[in-house]
Amino acid sequence: MIATLKKYFGFDSFRPMQKEVVTHVMQGKDALVLMPTGGGKSICYQLPALLAEGTTLVISPLISLMKDQVDALRANGIEAAAMNSSNTDTSNLLIRRACMEHRLKLLYISPERLMMDAEKWLQHIDISLIAVDEAHCISQWGHDFRPEYTQLGILHELFPQVPILALTATADKITRSDIIEQLKLKDPKVFVASFDRPNLSLTVKRGYQTREKHRVILNFISRHPGESGIIYCLSRNNTEHVAAMLRLHGISSAIYHAGLSNELREKAQNDFINDRVQVVCATIAFGMGIDKSNVRWIIHYNMPKSIENYYQEIGRAGRDGLPSDTLLFYSAADYIMLKKFAEESGQRESNLEKLRRMEQYAEADVCRRRILLNYFGENIASDCHNCDVCQNPPQRFDGTIIVQKALSAVARTDEQVAMGTVIDILRGSFSPEVREKNYDRLKTFGVGRDIPGRDWYDYMLQMLQLGYFEIAYNDNNHLKLTTSGKDVLYGRSKAQLVTIVREEVLPKKRGRKQKVTTQTAFIPKANASDLFDALRALRKRLAEEEMMPAYIVMSDKVLHNLVLARPTTLEAFGNVSGIGEYKKRKYGQAFVELIQQFE
Repeated sequence: MIATLKKYFGFDSFRPMQKEVVTHVMQGKDALVLMPTGGGKSICYQLPALLAEGTTLVISPLISLMKDQVDALRANGIEAAAMNSSNTDTSNLLIRRACMEHRLKLLYISPERLMMDAEKWLQHIDISLIAVDEAHCISQWGHDFRPEYTQLGILHELFPQVPILALTATADKITRSDIIEQLKLKDPKVFVASFDRPNLSLTVKRGYQTREKHRVILNFISRHPGESGIIYCLSRNNTEHVAAMLRLHGISSAIYHAGLSNELREKAQNDFINDRVQVVCATIAFGMGIDKSNVRWIIHYNMPKSIENYYQEIGRAGRDGLPSDTLLFYSAADYIMLKKFAEESGQRESNLEKLRRMEQYAEADVCRRRILLNYFGENIASDCHNCDVCQNPPQRFDGTIIVQKALSAVARTDEQVAMGTVIDILRGSFSPEVREKNYDRLKTFGVGRDIPGRDWYDYMLQMLQLGYFEIAYNDNNHLKLTTSGKDVLYGRSKAQLVTIVREEVLPKKRGRKQKVTTQTAFIPKANASDLFDALRALRKRLAEEEMMPAYIVMSDKVLHNLVLARPTTLEAFGNVSGIGEYKKRKYGQAFVELIQQFE
């Protein structure tokens, strides 16, 4: 396994959980894998494809995503192809022949094409593994529901002896269960890697108007000269206005939204992938099909509709593991519009609750990374020191007794109450549910009368964000205690809460406007070395000659590794992490000669 990993991908060791997943599927067993964007999901099926006889089927939702993956595999000397609606009959015939002759190791295919060809010819070739990428699309709870994916429940009927590996970057507990049920996985093992992306900084700006947003955006981009980024907008008009503003200030940008023709969308995507534009201003339709590893920053011009959406979109920055920045603008207007969309959707209650969690994240006074990780069921004991809250920490106090009162109320109701009812119990309010369930007889009834109701709501949000309880969306939003919550409840650990500071809203005075000064805290980067710039220029030239994106030739991370190692022989070049045998033979001489000039 290690020898094959080194030969084709240039890595001497696995990332966390990759080896366990590869070993599991090589034993012919089903699995569900959750890894954050950039965590190395593709190795989990690409390596088994190389180790096993036959062809691995990879079911993928987007043509652009398939093309990117196939180009990257071929650049590593691996035989791969994609079959989708963009193919000609001739190209499909050649792909079928390559499969029949055992020459193709990986075949990327759309769910529609899979269903069309399954009984015609796919059942007659040697398939070693079926990988379902972006598996959250199959779930009714998934944030990007795709109807065609619902057909994939018959995979085990069509290919009874073939293991199925489902992969996704974003799925909460309910979505995970739904994926397993919909795909009818057989006794699957669920692998959940850490969702932590410590290389991503997290910043939220609240209540900014258009002119203020533009000023902050220009300042933000000035800290990332020449580095690729994406600005996500809620509406098509916003994408066009922001792109026009950027071009006015000399920043190359493209727009991407559903109102454009296929040709214009494809051009915008290709220009971005090939570094012909620095910025894409896009609606949420953009990004799933992009494996571009050198996106250095993400801006949300508006608040996303859920933490799943937000997490997946910021995950498109820093896929190579290098430091990258994210910025979210949030306003009441965004929330009102998104709430309207949620109320008109087919899953009203679920979508409204997800929106509320996104709002809580944007308004939080606790470490934002802890909130994100807690949402996906992962608790960390300390703050991240790489978000705006950690860098400008609020005042905290020992809130253990307050937390114990709330958690005790949850425990004494057998975890069968929602947040509002818990606050009613603590405040001693005789609400209809309190009367009906006799909660006024609990020992905790009225123990929190000294704390105002809105403060209790704030404290409860902090407890949720700190991971002391979870909300069971599939059980009437009832609260469920976590292990860390029980530790506080039973006195095994203390709890720190943020001191609540209420800002008094003063009536506006007529006449002269008060000017509010805001500071944008960004750390300027050190200038890139001359060698790194020269390596990047060489990479760009080679990529243009081969008509492929520069990051497929070499990622930014590999270029940084070359700057550190400065190999002056082909053998030393091949030992640099991220360079396999194929790239060593293909590009080694050109890179080594350039490095020799600097030495």
